[in-house]
Amino acid sequence: MTNNTMLNILIVDDETPARTRLRELLADIGNVNVVAEAKNGKEALNLVNQMQSDQERVDIVLLDIRMPEMDGIEVAGHLQKLPEPPAIIFTTAFDSYAMQAFDMNAVDYLLKPIRFERLQTALQKARALLPGQIDALTPLSSQRTHLSISERNRILLIPIADIIYLRAELKYITVRTAEREYLLEESLTRLEQEFGHVFIRLHRNCLVASACILSYEKRHVENEPQNEGGEKQWVAILKNVPETITVSRRQQHLIRQNNH
Repeated sequence: MTNNTMLNILIVDDETPARTRLRELLADIGNVNVVAEAKNGKEALNLVNQMQSDQERVDIVLLDIRMPEMDGIEVAGHLQKLPEPPAIIFTTAFDSYAMQAFDMNAVDYLLKPIRFERLQTALQKARALLPGQIDALTPLSSQRTHLSISERNRILLIPIADIIYLRAELKYITVRTAEREYLLEESLTRLEQEFGHVFIRLHRNCLVASACILSYEKRHVENEPQNEGGEKQWVAILKNVPETITVSRRQQHLIRQNNH
């Protein structure tokens, strides 16, 4: 970004005085345009989607880290799914220990209370975060509340609570909700590590939300390698979807646990 480029900026902070402070500081900096403000992460992502639909570009997001419902690090991870993600500058009151993670991974941040000169410098060198930088900051974040899918240049947010199962197929994960399926590029193992309290592994390629399992039954299952002899297989009957999920032999102890 050159010094003569007009920068479109989105301010995201759950505290009104903090947003006002940033807007006042930016008013004294040339070639910047505050296109919108958001008071939480979900509102910020909705605004970015809307601007994408209207073919408006957000160049830089000034993003608070500590926000209720969805923190700034999770928001940054979702924004990274866009074909051309905006640059991220975090704003934070984090302690010095947490700051080391930002410094080590070359992630720009502004420590509150924000100073004019520091903001000006950050804007001049702002750039989009790399996936590895987001991954490095994840330990500082509270757990994700949503998965995000990039679809038609928009970010679709899928609440974890709405997901019935996650199934690995080739290089994608099928994310199934009551309404539809989505395709996600993530590791099933990583999702299991992050959300093991929500999902259980019924099969080597499938995690199912515990709350969505109605019962287990023995049925004939077509196209199942374990079923070469025509034997019935244990399957999980799920809420709100017609399909069933086969339970592998290795995981059949879960059925016994469920029946006790």
